[in-house]
Amino acid sequence: MSEFHLHSPYQPSGDQPQAIETLVASIKHGNRYQTLIGVTGSGKTYTMAQIIQKLKMPTLIMTHNKTLAAQLYSEFKGFFPNNHVEYFISYYDYYQPEAYIPRSDLFIEKDSSINEELERLRLSATASLLSYDDVICVASVSANYGLGNPHEYKKMVQIIEKGVSINQKALLLRLVDMGYKRNDVYFDRGCFRVNGDIIDIYPAYNEEEAIRVEFFGDEVESIYYFEVLLNKKLQTLNKVVIYAANQFIVGHERLHEAMKQIEKELDERLATFK
Repeated sequence: MSEFHLHSPYQPSGDQPQAIETLVASIKHGNRYQTLIGVTGSGKTYTMAQIIQKLKMPTLIMTHNKTLAAQLYSEFKGFFPNNHVEYFISYYDYYQPEAYIPRSDLFIEKDSSINEELERLRLSATASLLSYDDVICVASVSANYGLGNPHEYKKMVQIIEKGVSINQKALLLRLVDMGYKRNDVYFDRGCFRVNGDIIDIYPAYNEEEAIRVEFFGDEVESIYYFEVLLNKKLQTLNKVVIYAANQFIVGHERLHEAMKQIEKELDERLATFK
């Protein structure tokens, strides 16, 4: 079981102790649905934080809009500063679906603007859910539609261990398969660069830390996090797990199968029109 450490100068008061005790007991008895009722400002978020700490279970908190999701994320981040509190909402700043206006014979093509920081937070949430048990994920309902296949995402993982032999070329090709791009000039999230026997990888879900892997031949000599801006060494690692650069990544097998299916459907439609 995971440990959640709640930080708060307050103690439960009023109806909160009874609500916490009742809800915890109900969940432990296997009841799937509970309702906590309270007016605005009555401490429902704090009550839920107490329940999370007592149950010691990974928690998904879903809300109906981005504004409330941001508020809850901020509050839970304050309650659990040493645990993995993550934020998962739609990464679009702007989205215009394609449309056709018959009266004026006007076609409007699809247009969108993706917020890179929100995309990073989504990837961070996915990586934390696969890596840790002490996760609280705050999500908006709409962000959970149209997600990639979690089984495919789990397959696109690269483990690097100190002292283990890895062919450098094979590692670079694997990173490309995982959605990373080589860029030796402009090193940004979702990129990797190569300098002799050193490979730097900037995970798409990290904020300011990249991973440096130093080789001696094909053997991994050292692994450590470093600060990208200052090139400052931070934390030495014996093992690191790298996840894919985006949530919609698929493996070669599924991609090949999809391409065959698309070609088959194309042949059928061409035959119909001809």
